[in-house]
Amino acid sequence: MIATTFEAGSVATGHPVADHLAHLLFEGTGRERTHGTWRRLISSREFSYRPGLLPAERTALSYDRLRLLNDTVDDPEQLAADPHRLAALHEWIGPVDGGLTTLASIHYNLFLGSLVDHDDNGRDLSAFTTLQQVGTFLCTELEHGNDVAAMETVAVFDRASGGFHLHTPTPGAQKFMPNTSTTGGPKSAVVAARLVVDGRDEGVFLFLTPLGDRSGLLPGVRVRPLPDRTGTPVDHALTAFEHKWLPREALLEAAHGRLAPDGTLTSTLGNRRKRLLRSINRVTMGKLCMSAGTLGMARAALTIAVRYAHSRLVTGPRAGEWIPVAAHRSHHGRLLDALATAYAMTFLHRTVVDRFAARTEEDREEVERLTAVAKGWITWQAREITTECRERCGAQGLFPANGISDLPANIEGGITAEGDNLVIWVKAAAEMVFGHDATARSRTGAPTAPDSPAPPAAAATPSAPATPATPATPATPATPATPATPAATLADPAFLRGLLAEAEAIWQARARADLRDGPAGDPVGRWNGTSTAALEMVSAHARLQAADALIAAAERATDPTARFLLRSLCRLFLLRRLRDHTGDLLAEGHLTADHVRALPRALDSAYADLAPHLMTLVDAFDFPAEMLSAIPIASGGTIVRTLEEPAEEWPLVSP
Repeated sequence: MIATTFEAGSVATGHPVADHLAHLLFEGTGRERTHGTWRRLISSREFSYRPGLLPAERTALSYDRLRLLNDTVDDPEQLAADPHRLAALHEWIGPVDGGLTTLASIHYNLFLGSLVDHDDNGRDLSAFTTLQQVGTFLCTELEHGNDVAAMETVAVFDRASGGFHLHTPTPGAQKFMPNTSTTGGPKSAVVAARLVVDGRDEGVFLFLTPLGDRSGLLPGVRVRPLPDRTGTPVDHALTAFEHKWLPREALLEAAHGRLAPDGTLTSTLGNRRKRLLRSINRVTMGKLCMSAGTLGMARAALTIAVRYAHSRLVTGPRAGEWIPVAAHRSHHGRLLDALATAYAMTFLHRTVVDRFAARTEEDREEVERLTAVAKGWITWQAREITTECRERCGAQGLFPANGISDLPANIEGGITAEGDNLVIWVKAAAEMVFGHDATARSRTGAPTAPDSPAPPAAAATPSAPATPATPATPATPATPATPATPAATLADPAFLRGLLAEAEAIWQARARADLRDGPAGDPVGRWNGTSTAALEMVSAHARLQAADALIAAAERATDPTARFLLRSLCRLFLLRRLRDHTGDLLAEGHLTADHVRALPRALDSAYADLAPHLMTLVDAFDFPAEMLSAIPIASGGTIVRTLEEPAEEWPLVSP
């Protein structure tokens, strides 16, 4: 006998609740324009997993796929200038090819985007938009990683020719980890270098630099391949220049810096640091791309793990009974924690991309800080989610063909790329100790969504239990002042959200006190005494931003069941995040001892409300059936199934 509490292997395709959730997750009326092209792209057979490839062959395959991707893009320049579509591209290709995700981010955002942003002279970009030349970006140096302001590469202005001599003066100035090998065809680079005029350092600018042609590398360019790294392989290398001459038009100019024929530099920005930040401004969009790629990986891992949890049967409590492993709280509780986080991550990312696209000079610094905070939190959470999903799939999760095992290692690259997470959080923390008012947020709070009844039994997904409907969420006032009972308040997202805001304010107050009390005349010592509290403040801030985005999404839901699920996810998300802060909140009088005692039961109640809807929640992630059917454990089978089927002949990848 097979228990029917969770129907093994069922799929809620076309379910109206999943469709409504997908509508909210994927930007509503803009869903087709923003996401449709990329979703269809990964549906094709060319993006299925290829077994048995050597690292060099996998790299070559990623370049082949980059060209397939480029064939689907109507206007690559327009793509580079559209934050929403560019981020969405990374969400969809991230789960199918980590190497392609890296290449696309470099070519479309860092390389082509930099050219578009600096297009003062109307240069012809057709070689790059047609991929006759693959673009790459050279900024980080071997001895200058996050401290790019200290880079040593120079571009010396040559008055006689009007051009520049690009040079790597020391071994430590070699550009570290760009994809500059001859794999994938001829390449050109945007190179960050110090502009030197008559011995005067004018700061860091970008220079368009051809690296090779169909015969190989050009004179003055030295490339040395790096050893294999974790994750999907990319042709990373050390790259150096030996007095390589560049024409005058190689300098990428805009309002932040223009060089006159006589060597005079004019700029709207007052110092070299500001010119550097404006020159490499595409790194900020790169943070959104990295976040998006890892976000897609997290959603894919959850989709695979949840589907497998419904088809993987284990012995039930009665003789001859088999039940899906998803029936167990010890299994589905961890997946639900990850799902609540993934929904919060998604809506936070949408919010940040919207703000980035609408940024002005007045709020530029605030938006860039928010982007950095979100990038750190999203990529770290994605790593936790994919690792959890791998474990929930047991030994089956160890096989790359099952779509999960490569994801955590690929996410590691996103954690480091475009600014190491800890470093960019430290910068944000330093700015937010006094440059951000956490107490105002804790007083203001976020609006609460209207209470909605639990979904009726008829609205449950095919994987829902054949039991009476989930009891309705207790009704609470829209803005509760003094909660009647701990159970009632711990069920209300608005109350929980307020507690998280108080936690942020507590850590900010501690950071401010630590900074004031630090040793005079010892800046490093003062910051060392402050950084722990300041980073906790940033962590609470990131979680609060994510919670606000999830609460706002619940308010937009018009389907009662979808609203109930989103509110339940938000409740679970907040309860889990508040566990780390209960001591502080209790000590400061924001919680009572009864609240703390009631917390485990409140979490269990949230799991019970959401468990019947696991399949609906992952179906809303909208991965194409063609992609999922190629993954054994996502389509009702195991890795053994692939051994029993006839082998297919895959086309050879290009050299």
